[in-house]
Amino acid sequence: MAESDAELKHALKVLVIEECDKDELSPEDISDDQALLGGDLDLDSLDVLQICMAIKAQYGVRIEGSSEARKALRSINTLAQTIVDRRN
Repeated sequence: MAESDAELKHALKVLVIEECDKDELSPEDISDDQALLGGDLDLDSLDVLQICMAIKAQYGVRIEGSSEARKALRSINTLAQTIVDRRN
């Protein structure tokens, strides 16, 4: 069964928090359109790598190269859309 859009976005927020050691945050603290890179979350290139590896492991979607990663990780919305597009 495919997860809903809202479920996927929530799961991605949890993934970002866990992979980037942002334990002080809850999924509700991250809005769907909030900038993941260069925004309040203060993610660095290592965080991006961790997220991309976790996406590959969990969803079977490869995000390779810094420009592709920057585009996909613009926000939770763009990350979710990238996963949905590549799984279909």
